[in-house]
Amino acid sequence: MATNPTFQLFSSSNDKSSSQGLGLFDSPEPPRPPPPPPVEVFSSEVSSSVAFSVDKVNIGQVTLLKGRVNTKEVFGLPNSDLVPGVYEGGLKLWEGSIDLVKALEKETQTGNVSFPGKRVLELGCGHALPGIYACLKGADAVHLQDFNAEVLRCLTIPNLNANLSEKPPSVSLGDTEVRFFAGEWSEVHQLLPLVNDGETGKKGGYDIILMAETIYSISAQKSLYELIKTCLANPNGAVYMAAKKYYFGVGGGTRQFLSMVEKDGVLASTLVSEVTDGSSNVREVWKLSYK
Repeated sequence: MATNPTFQLFSSSNDKSSSQGLGLFDSPEPPRPPPPPPVEVFSSEVSSSVAFSVDKVNIGQVTLLKGRVNTKEVFGLPNSDLVPGVYEGGLKLWEGSIDLVKALEKETQTGNVSFPGKRVLELGCGHALPGIYACLKGADAVHLQDFNAEVLRCLTIPNLNANLSEKPPSVSLGDTEVRFFAGEWSEVHQLLPLVNDGETGKKGGYDIILMAETIYSISAQKSLYELIKTCLANPNGAVYMAAKKYYFGVGGGTRQFLSMVEKDGVLASTLVSEVTDGSSNVREVWKLSYK
């Protein structure tokens, strides 16, 4: 596993280059249509009209179930990975979700993260494998967010139910609170029940925020980062982020996102793992925490 105690993209805050973009990775994106309003989706709203099947996914020593639904059946769209502002890829299991579960399992084994009693938020959840892992590890609350309510109804909720019904007998879910929220990152905080009140020592905010493959869009990164700061418990909250180093063609990636984090100066970044298996460009898992 590759590790790096801190991330420093620029030599100093006064460096002239720190106020500039990253060249070809900063290409502008076309305007998006107005987002759907944020809404809480209840587990009773699970879709019964869309065909749902599952496959087993072995993630190191962890075995989870991956739901499968048809994009055309859910959205009336061809089988596309992404339609910006309409469908943000929530029906596909992205590599970063697997990377994140692997990283969380290792962090759990080494004592760097512990889920019992913690309040967890997964952003851009889709299949919600990291959030499901948090449930199985004893989190007190797991709240799952995706851009599309249809993803939650047709995939996330049934996938969660399938995984929890297959849990080993030794795993007790206790009183884990699981809730589902749909909406854009700039608005969904209006519904989330746990937000950071900004005062050290208070109990607002989520102890752990999980997100995989959420930073591909430059235009959405600022809203995502502001949402993180709004929701992350201060001072001990932590974000675990899995993403590709660069998303060629759309401009985002860990380097572009972490440059924004660094310039803001609120959160510190630590590299947890790097994946260079040749199946895609370099993938990474980062931990963000308060300085």
